[in-house]
Amino acid sequence: MFRPGLEPPGPAALDGALPAREDSPLEPVQGNGEGGNVGRSLAWRIAALAAALVLLSLPTFGCGEEGGGGGGGGGGEEAGGNPATARFELTVGDLLPLTGDLSPFGPPGRKAAELAVEQARDALDEAKVDGVSVKVQHADTQTNPQAAVSAARRLLAGDATCLAGAWASADTIPTAQSVAAPQQTPLISPASTSAQITTLEDEGFVFRTAPSDNLQGETLADIVEQELRGANKTISVAGRNDAYGQTLVNSFRRAWEAKGGRLTGGPVLYDPEQPNYNSEAERIVAGDPDGYVIADFPETYSRMGAALVRGGGFDAGNLFVTDGLAGEDLPESIPGEALEGARGTRPATPEEGDAPRAFDRLYSRSDLPPKVRQTFDAQNFDATMLCFLAAVAAGSNQGQAIQGRMRDVSAPPGRAVSFEDLGDALQALREGQDIDYQGASGPIDLDGQGDPTAATYEVFEYGANRTFKVTRQVEARQGQGVTESSPSPADGEGGEAP
Repeated sequence: MFRPGLEPPGPAALDGALPAREDSPLEPVQGNGEGGNVGRSLAWRIAALAAALVLLSLPTFGCGEEGGGGGGGGGGEEAGGNPATARFELTVGDLLPLTGDLSPFGPPGRKAAELAVEQARDALDEAKVDGVSVKVQHADTQTNPQAAVSAARRLLAGDATCLAGAWASADTIPTAQSVAAPQQTPLISPASTSAQITTLEDEGFVFRTAPSDNLQGETLADIVEQELRGANKTISVAGRNDAYGQTLVNSFRRAWEAKGGRLTGGPVLYDPEQPNYNSEAERIVAGDPDGYVIADFPETYSRMGAALVRGGGFDAGNLFVTDGLAGEDLPESIPGEALEGARGTRPATPEEGDAPRAFDRLYSRSDLPPKVRQTFDAQNFDATMLCFLAAVAAGSNQGQAIQGRMRDVSAPPGRAVSFEDLGDALQALREGQDIDYQGASGPIDLDGQGDPTAATYEVFEYGANRTFKVTRQVEARQGQGVTESSPSPADGEGGEAP
């Protein structure tokens, strides 16, 4: 079933969705396998008997529970080997936005995935695990749905059996439906936050290490109330007309109205491909609202921000944005008058906790480029690491086996471990013990739909000359919004984790 607001993939998107695996003992079955006009000849009976004997000799793999379900559910019978004696090479496919709207996020994410694999290899050596190896292959999604699907297929053709990515929700959804679910390959997005992913019909093969936009919408509503000193205000809400923008503006709208806040009207949703947004900008500033909430990506906001400045009446000091417009490396094409004074929220790594601090040290000391961190880099580290840990737990590099152990290694019960004691974690998994991976982005604790159940957010602001500064962190939980707030450390500027 396709969710409202999403177009089902057309024939071109589905073409080649089920290519034969190179290591498969059988070619794909065509039709019902009877081969057409062969009658009841002896040759047919011999062929049928031989085929039946071959099929009976093969291991049986489940195809998921009835009804499919959202990310993390289903999965059916697990396939796998003995973790203590398994020998395999795992290839993690890393789907990154190296070009397009989200290109500022791609290089730090790529570095994080490389660091995860380095740590995994060191742990294999430390634990003296013979016969198991891991590598990562990267592919550019171009922040484009069609390119993301093609990139995922290329990675799977290159022997990847677990995917980290994609980043934009509009890229992850078709990739999940056209590639990951049909080919029974786990996909762990570090940055796709659309609530539509929670209920996606993905046969349980889609997970994420970033929280749902439903939680960010609640959190942002709490922050707007705090910053504007009350909810008795009128807000103009706008965003890009895709899975990311739709979910965020609607989740904020629901949370804001639940507080008693007012809106100038329905959300202003705009096509990311439009050349200019003059009419949409007029609608955003109409009615002289007390504040603005805009969910967008950098390249699109370059045009929208210019339209807002040209039209007059817009004050960026009353603007609130989301993670898509967070960071110090936003393009210069965004006018300063459309950004300076704006505040916002983005998922973050906790200030407290050994693993987040250790990851920041690991990242900053690495010679790999770039040096500057970015939103969701720790989440991509964790997505890559979960592919590895689930494969070790399953004793297999096969997608269905990895999927079957994903929640086991990412949530209680089990021994709490981080990448700092990864060697001990591998020993425990090979002995059949359960672990609870504590991520570089904080505890993962995947629920039955493959979503994190709580999250840390940074509250940030843009000052003069587009200076980016994190002002504080907040903890949030689904259905509760902000549950705890703390001031940012002095070194929180620039979006880097403490």
